[in-house]
Amino acid sequence: MASLNVYSVLVVLFLTCGAVMATKENDQIIKENNCEPKMGLPCVLEAFTSIFNTESISNKCCGELVVLGKVCHSALVKRTLENPLFKDLNPATIIAKSIQAWNNCLALINSPSPSA
Repeated sequence: MASLNVYSVLVVLFLTCGAVMATKENDQIIKENNCEPKMGLPCVLEAFTSIFNTESISNKCCGELVVLGKVCHSALVKRTLENPLFKDLNPATIIAKSIQAWNNCLALINSPSPSA
């Protein structure tokens, strides 16, 4: 549970000061697509911990991630990687995990629901 609290603080930092540290390209993509308000904080935390840690994303949050869109998802992950707090992470690994999370959620949301 302490791990979740640490990630909560990091996500809040990311949301509040990430724009200052973002490249103009990612910032412009995020602004033009109105990315930040598209996901609720609980799902942002879930997605964040699934990509930057080893948690999984619930069906509900997968739905929010898919609604967010791939362009926003990619830009937000790249902006997070630009934050000095994450300088020790391997960007290729994080981007691969973000693509995997996106693909898993997309498959989950697009899969037919079981009949009753």
